[in-house]
Amino acid sequence: MTTTEEKADDLAPGTTPYYARMHKWIKRAVLVCLVALVIEGAFTLPFMAVYYGYPTLSLTEICSELLKVRYSDDALECQVPYPALGAPEGAEGKDTAQDEWGIQPVPKYNRIGFRELVRIHEEREARMAASNPD
Repeated sequence: MTTTEEKADDLAPGTTPYYARMHKWIKRAVLVCLVALVIEGAFTLPFMAVYYGYPTLSLTEICSELLKVRYSDDALECQVPYPALGAPEGAEGKDTAQDEWGIQPVPKYNRIGFRELVRIHEEREARMAASNPD
């Protein structure tokens, strides 16, 4: 037979025999949650890219279109690769945004629908082509 001292030697540091079973189940639950978060994170970018129009637009074009919509400035472009000592993301466009700034900012841009960035991008290119008849 094992004594309580021998059982206590098998436990992780800081775990008493009384709470050993609870700690085991907490470890398992945390491990399941971490695996679920990794899987969710792995599928988020591909699904969002397709939602915004990935096959038609590149990831850089999607990023640029999101910046243009968010900050209401057609001159903003995503910088790839981003400069190591550059300004924080969005700092350059914050003054053109039409949002209500405060403790809890309220965005004033419309919600972007399924593959709507493709339409916005094509309309912007058509406007630029019409204004520059070269």
